[in-house]
Amino acid sequence: MTNAKSAKLQIKRAYEASSKADGTRILVDRLWPRGLSKKDLEGVLWAKEVAPSAALRKWFGHKPERWNEFRERYFKELRVNPAVGPLRELAAGGRVTLLYGARDQTHNQAAALAEYLLSEM
Repeated sequence: MTNAKSAKLQIKRAYEASSKADGTRILVDRLWPRGLSKKDLEGVLWAKEVAPSAALRKWFGHKPERWNEFRERYFKELRVNPAVGPLRELAAGGRVTLLYGARDQTHNQAAALAEYLLSEM
């Protein structure tokens, strides 16, 4: 991500320390990250309704070989998800950091969601 739009939208593991450069921090996991308390993510918005459906999340299982199909299925869910609108507005209005709990920093729903949002901006 290198253009002005992408500079305003970034992803970060929920376990990483926050910084002022994060802007609005939004957890985009359907499940709360293991080992973190609500206090650990104080001030973070939790947008679990934009996360992949439980069925899609389980099917994907963070298997890199399923990444492309996961993205296609997730984008299809996002196109009809009304919760995307407010998230899109936040991302268009200022710096936003999408937080996720997965270990894989490349193949996760926050990366796919950021890609989707950037394509919509």
